[in-house]
This record gives sequence, structure tokens and C-alpha cells, in this order.
Amino acid sequence: MSLAEPSLPAAYRQGAPPASTVPRVAVIVLNWNGERDTTACVESFLAQRDVDVDLLLVDNASADGSGERLRARFPDVSYLQTGENLGYAGGNNRGIDWAMTRATEWVLVVNNDTVADPDCVRLLLAAAASDARLAAAAPLITRAEEPTRVWFAGGRFDRLRAVGTHDHENALVSAVPVSFEDDPPVLHECTFLTGCCLLLRAEALRGVGGFREDFFAYGEDLELAVRLRRNGWRLGWVPAARLAHRTPPAQPTPRQILLRDRNRRRLVRAHYGAAWRLAFALWFWPTRVIHLARYLMRGDTERAAAIREGMRAR
Repeated sequence: MSLAEPSLPAAYRQGAPPASTVPRVAVIVLNWNGERDTTACVESFLAQRDVDVDLLLVDNASADGSGERLRARFPDVSYLQTGENLGYAGGNNRGIDWAMTRATEWVLVVNNDTVADPDCVRLLLAAAASDARLAAAAPLITRAEEPTRVWFAGGRFDRLRAVGTHDHENALVSAVPVSFEDDPPVLHECTFLTGCCLLLRAEALRGVGGFREDFFAYGEDLELAVRLRRNGWRLGWVPAARLAHRTPPAQPTPRQILLRDRNRRRLVRAHYGAAWRLAFALWFWPTRVIHLARYLMRGDTERAAAIREGMRAR
């Protein structure tokens, strides 16, 4: 879909769920050819303490048979097969559609290459419930390969570059100037949250819809954050809640280069006024030329081609 504010599926338009003394959270784990990672992720969310977790495993048309094996491994977990690879945005939207038909106040989307601490969801819910205008919350996310280092500890919307940035990325957790032991957990407001682990208020989703599926992957979390904030909602991260993420290599793949560049331009067209569009263009086009030249000088023709395609893509 190409609109800044997607039309809402019928499930989104339903009334609010019945009141409950215990907040219920629908957890959506998206698998695509990732059986080993997905297994560890699902097990960590099934082991959450003192919360009502309703877990859905969405298989994004895996080609390696992992979807069916995971379905057999976790017979008590709800399962959805998309039939085709819909990307991060489309796959998670199918999960959100499912979640919105359930009696749930919260929907949590999470990357399959993550493992949550046993109290992660409980602490996220406790902090999020303290602010009625909070649409989304994320935990402290550390690097699975180096748990003492931060991958995400809050984030900011960099309007000039049309990206979401990670605060304190690669810093030691002990160097981040917040308390990680607050009880009750404290929420810190920010302007961007990564889709790696994102707790979403069902009420907010009913108002603005889910991820833009024309993004496919990369930048759809930022676009949703921008849309939520434009509609008067707030975002925050919770230091006391923790999750480990197996982080990708620093060097982007050609596919990542293409999608990121294309999607940031789509974000600009959807949400920027004339002045900010000009500012973005003055930054974006010269830097793409520089990156293109660097890849060509290194003989990296695949990444150079991705830069060119990203410059042409609409």
C-alpha cells in the first residue's frame, strides 16, 4: 500500500477489547528460513513470567521447510502461513490482523533472532501502562554476541537523513546514564523505536493502522513511529526490560542498500513539507554519488548497482 496512513483492515476497526485485570499481549514472531533462531526466540517468549502471552508464529513462506517443522515443534502455539514472502512489514501486518481479533490490549512484534529475558514483557507492560498516550515501547536491546554492549537504548528520528538512529549504540550498558533496576520500571520518551522488539498499543493501531507494506523491509518502523507521533501518541523505551539481539554485519547487503534508500525517499514524500524535502535532497543526492564512487573504486559492482537502483526507485 502506498498511502501514508494505510486503510484499516476490518480487524483494526473492531471496538476495544473487554476490560481485563491482567493485560494480555499478543506476541508475533516472524520466521523466514530461520528455524534455529526462531526456536530460541519462541522458547524465550513462552517462558515469560507473570504475563498472559498469546503467541503467534508467522511463517513468511520459508523455502527450507522450517515453518512446518516449527509448527510441529510448538503444537500449542498459533501458526499462520503467509503463502508468499511479504517482508517484515507484510508478514507482521498479517500477525497484527490476527492479534486485533483477539481480546488483547497490546501487540508485540519481535525479530526471530532475539531472546528475551524472562521478565522482559512484564516490565514493558508495567511501564507502558503508566502512560495512557503511549503507543509503543521497546526494551533495552543488547548484542547477543556481546551482552555487555548496547544495540538499542532509545532512538531518535533524524529528520535530515530520514532515518531512525540508535542512542548509545555499541556503548557498554554500564555507561548508559539511566537506571536499569527501577521498580516499578521507568519509561524514557524518545522519537524512534526499532521494530526489532516493539510493543504496540492496540488502541493506537486501530487509529493509524500497521506497517506500510510497500516498504517491505527497512524503515517501516520509523514510518510507523512518525505516523503515531503525528496522531498525538508518544513512544518510549524501558531500561529495566531486556532482550538480546543477534546483530547483523556492519556492511549492508546490496538488497539492504536498495530498500533503505528507496524507503527513506518514500518516507520523505509521505511526511515532509517542501522545506524539509529540499533539505533532505541536498543531503541525499550528493552522499549517494559519493557512496557510488567509493563502491566503484573498490570494484564492488553489486553495491554500486544497488545505489543506482535505490536512486531510481520510487
